[in-house]
Amino acid sequence: MSIPPMTTVLPYPAGRVIPAASSALDIRRIRDDFPILRQKIHGKPLVYLDNAATTQKPNAVLDAIRKYYTADNANIHRAVHQLSERATRDYEAGRLTVQRFLGAAHSREIVFVRGATEGVNLVAASWGRTFLRPGDEIIVSTMEHHSNIVPWQLACEASGARLRVIPINDRGELLLDEYEKLLNDRTRLVAVTHLSNALGTINPVSRIIESAHARGAKVLLDAAQSASHLTIDVQELDCDFLVCSGHKLYGPTGIGVLYGKAELLEAMPPWQGGGDMIHTVSFNRTTYADLPNKFEAGTPDIAGVVGLAAALDYLSSVGIDRAAAHEDMLLAHATRRFEQIAGVRLVGTAEQKAAVLSFVVAEPVMSALDVGTKLDLEGIAVRTGHHCCQPLMDRFGLPGTARASFALYNTLAEVDALADSLTEIVHQATRRTRSLPVEATKEPCPAEMQLCGGTQATCPPHLEIEYAPAVAASPRAAGEELAEVFEFFDDWNDRYQYLIEMGDKLPKMPDAMKTECTRVHGCQSTVYLTARQKPGTADVLEFLADSDADLVRGLIGLLEHLYSGQKAADILAFDIEGYFAKLGLDQHLSMNRRNGLEAMLKRVRQHAAELAG
Repeated sequence: MSIPPMTTVLPYPAGRVIPAASSALDIRRIRDDFPILRQKIHGKPLVYLDNAATTQKPNAVLDAIRKYYTADNANIHRAVHQLSERATRDYEAGRLTVQRFLGAAHSREIVFVRGATEGVNLVAASWGRTFLRPGDEIIVSTMEHHSNIVPWQLACEASGARLRVIPINDRGELLLDEYEKLLNDRTRLVAVTHLSNALGTINPVSRIIESAHARGAKVLLDAAQSASHLTIDVQELDCDFLVCSGHKLYGPTGIGVLYGKAELLEAMPPWQGGGDMIHTVSFNRTTYADLPNKFEAGTPDIAGVVGLAAALDYLSSVGIDRAAAHEDMLLAHATRRFEQIAGVRLVGTAEQKAAVLSFVVAEPVMSALDVGTKLDLEGIAVRTGHHCCQPLMDRFGLPGTARASFALYNTLAEVDALADSLTEIVHQATRRTRSLPVEATKEPCPAEMQLCGGTQATCPPHLEIEYAPAVAASPRAAGEELAEVFEFFDDWNDRYQYLIEMGDKLPKMPDAMKTECTRVHGCQSTVYLTARQKPGTADVLEFLADSDADLVRGLIGLLEHLYSGQKAADILAFDIEGYFAKLGLDQHLSMNRRNGLEAMLKRVRQHAAELAG
């Protein structure tokens, strides 16, 4: 893939104001700073477009971390030897770097945490248990990441407070009039994202903060996404708290920042107890250290702070405004290309938007998991699923989306590679859909006759159900048979194509059996699975399953090949994880991936245990 010089000028998304100081980046030089971008995936140049999940790390960050561990590694504070003094100096210098980056008034307002998630949890636990009372209200928005929902739910459960939610429109923009209506004298805090990780929407946080303060409420901004795309000045914004993560700022994982106004942090009790957050300790009484040490118990991630400071220095040297202008150019180009692909629908079209392009393939309908898997085979990394925003996906009536997200090192050529690959994926899916046999329409079952997932369920008599038969005497024998086939496959592409073929051969699961009772949760795709005790047997399990994702249907085909028609005890005894490793699938379809495998396997084993028990 050739990387063209950044000479093409494209209009930016509507409503996005780009500073006059912005200019084209030396993209070749920047890409040379990121060694990971030089590799190939499945024999093709890596196109990394998963930056909203985590950004790649420049040499400056890698070198800073290496220098710390090879020259300055020691615990900070208290010790008098030279290594500790150097480590302490660099750690506290990192705090000053973050203070300048965020525009905080004092370095003591900067607390190092493991990430934005821990920052929200710290405020919810410490501020929440101090100031929340029964009947109080916390406001969040529909587009929040789970990390800015669940901690407040926990705080409400502990205090008796109530959670209120700002709705959004179909473009993915907050309904500010509705927000104003939610504010009242019981509102204690508004916790809202600055930039949506799932939609790219830039929220009008200045207005949100001003309105909240007018009612005496505090405001926490989730800047996990915005910190790398927008210039932030916490004093100008006047937010009370702000959280961000290092790994989305070109820095290391496991380090993040909580900013809080000094008077608020002073009024909050420690969140964790231990070393370095104390002033004096006795068995009768403990006094706590001054800010920010009061909230930094134990040995911190010193190397993480060093790496984060190096990342912020790198981003500042590039110029965050110039980086934002470049990213908006990529977003504008990607938006135009995607609008020209028949069957593709963008999700999130706010007037104020940055760096994120979420989409679904609506015609023919394709699971986001399938889209992401097929793009990966082309060396293109995007994120698929609900993006830890399940309430947002529910608002749009979607199980998930595919999401491309841009960073300062991405190029127009990479955007075109994404659009060209997606165009071909949709074209192939259209041809494949037309070639598949059309099932005869059957009269749907009345609600009272729909099946549940229990092993004793029986089918309504007018439905002709064909369960997958046993292909061998045991799961082990069936597995050995399949392993012989997989020995001929050289790479993941071949294995993937074979799984797709297995999915195409699945026995039909009637729509009447696809109920909430048979729904398998915990998957990126929509999955249904039902099982029964094989008629005439005491301990043989048969099952049917279906999914809207081709890859998951392939996994269903594999599980049916191994398990359907087998004795329950043999199913429970079979080592599926070891078998996946034997087939060479473990690197791509491990049990803890959200492709549905773990959830489906758990459901099958549950049915087997019920039958065997």
